[in-house]
Amino acid sequence: MTDTASAERADYPLRVRDFYLGRQPVLDRDQALYGYELLFRGTAPGMALPGMPAPHAEGAAMPSGLSATAAVIAHAAQLGLARAIGDAACFLNVDAETLASDIFAFLPRDRTVLEIVSSVVPDEAVLARMRELAGHGFRFAIDGVDGDSLRLQRLLPLVSFVKLDLRIVPHGTLPALVRRLHAMEKLVVAEKVETREEYQACLDFGFDYFQGYYFARPSVLGGRKLSPSQLTVLDLMNLVMSDVDNVEIERAVKKDVTLALNLLRLVNTPAVGARQRIDSVSQALVVLGRRQLQRWLQIMLYAEPATRGHNQTPLLMLATTRGRLMELLAQRLRPGQRQLGEVAFTAGIMSLMDALFGIPMADIVEQIPVSDEIRNALLRREGFFGELLKLAEMIEQADSADDMVLPALKELAITGDDMIELEMSAYQWSDSVVRYAI
Repeated sequence: MTDTASAERADYPLRVRDFYLGRQPVLDRDQALYGYELLFRGTAPGMALPGMPAPHAEGAAMPSGLSATAAVIAHAAQLGLARAIGDAACFLNVDAETLASDIFAFLPRDRTVLEIVSSVVPDEAVLARMRELAGHGFRFAIDGVDGDSLRLQRLLPLVSFVKLDLRIVPHGTLPALVRRLHAMEKLVVAEKVETREEYQACLDFGFDYFQGYYFARPSVLGGRKLSPSQLTVLDLMNLVMSDVDNVEIERAVKKDVTLALNLLRLVNTPAVGARQRIDSVSQALVVLGRRQLQRWLQIMLYAEPATRGHNQTPLLMLATTRGRLMELLAQRLRPGQRQLGEVAFTAGIMSLMDALFGIPMADIVEQIPVSDEIRNALLRREGFFGELLKLAEMIEQADSADDMVLPALKELAITGDDMIELEMSAYQWSDSVVRYAI
């Protein structure tokens, strides 16, 4: 892959419509973030890439979903694929046609894992191409493994990761299969981990990494009590939303030293954009203002020191990304109405508090005073903010159907180009916040 060829590809005119980007976290045994599987779906009419089939007529679909995926990857990469993943690893699904294409110069090879999907037949051409890309620094994962097979045996020498779908591979065969893969120095990823019991079983089996809704969607366990620091943050949020003076708010912040330190850490993040370092709570309150302070308090609930740590990172990332994406969507759809963006952010970040606290959302909105618009969005997914929340949730889910997401984008008059740019911006903002929050 020469520099000249890379430059030619970077200048290639891309026309992308009707796609969206989702990402699902891949976590290590401590539930710390290791990487993301990026989920690109939708159609990309009239597109072609060097090394891929010529464009179809305008409005026609690409020959396969994953060929369209390749086109979308190229466009996303031009926008800055690193913005979507931060410092994490990036897992990308590829089929045989995508694998044979010349798209990979767009990708950060030191952090990209090409995931070979189940439809790929490991013939000599495929294996030769994988060896070539491995020589450029790419790593591979194999998907669709349903036990020991000839396909697995042929691909194993070239892959670093093996993904085992808990909905496909019989659970009774997992311990021996994991041990065999470890003996071959392969890293094993559990897919479709959806319950606490499944996660614990996979830990016991020796899996290295984990992926699934158990880590990324609300799981209301019930009976969990808020920690003293969380209660302090909630009390402070109530003060901020009232008419009390800054002096009283400052006094409340200073009662909790850890809270004051976390506030100063957050207010000095690049996301705030302060021109000089903020070294005092009183200065932070002046610089932020009430609305921004409320935002950072909402974030600190997820990074709260008594419960934060590796197991809180994915939820913090998801909440901040969702809140920021909804804010950007509101600003794009209702320009000039800044307050709507603030409300959208609040609805987005609060929508995961049931998972954070382990109590029903109906109880949360009784403890935290919110407007009827936010209440309707959180409890019933109704209204303007409810529609934004439904869209954000659909994009995050690995099995969301295109026939649900794409019409929702069309209904909101959001193009594929707009959506990918908003998502990238939300990911970058969330990454910059979380770096300082945990």
